[in-house]
Amino acid sequence: MGVDPGTQIMGYALIEVRGQRVDVLCYDVINMKALGSNHAVKLKRIFDRMLELIDEYLPDELAIEAPFFGVNVQSMLKLGRAQGVAIAAALSRQIPYVEYAPTKVKQAVTGSGAATKEQVAHMLRQTLTLPPIAEASKFLDATDALSVALCHHYQKGNNVQAGSKSWGKFLADNPGRLNATTTTKKAATKKSA
Repeated sequence: MGVDPGTQIMGYALIEVRGQRVDVLCYDVINMKALGSNHAVKLKRIFDRMLELIDEYLPDELAIEAPFFGVNVQSMLKLGRAQGVAIAAALSRQIPYVEYAPTKVKQAVTGSGAATKEQVAHMLRQTLTLPPIAEASKFLDATDALSVALCHHYQKGNNVQAGSKSWGKFLADNPGRLNATTTTKKAATKKSA
């Protein structure tokens, strides 16, 4: 389960992994804008909805984006509380969690830690089959949560990261290139000897 915490809109996503196959079970948001300015009411809504999702999908792990330091310290504190409540819901059901920095999530999904929300969403559309969600305006918050879940999957070594340029992936995709390079180097060594 991936979560992109927020106090107005909180994204969540659940994926199922079987071998190398990743299926998106759901991705959506918890919209708390209509709850007014009472932060405690919003935190309760996050906790309750997280428990509903956990009880319905029975995730093995929670991956959550770590709060980042912005201009407004109060906003960061509220975001940290939202994150803490989501973590507490998971822990209340004995589900372990892990945090990822926003740049780490973007790097894992797009290959760039400075990617925009739109670039992350575009890469997810290219990588996964995404079921439609009710409102397009919710899409970017939901795909942010999906990117956190996918980042966790990649970090566990279950797949090669999207956008990565690892030698292992290159050699697996191009097995003939290894022999060609080795043969060329041996020939060059013989000529110089």
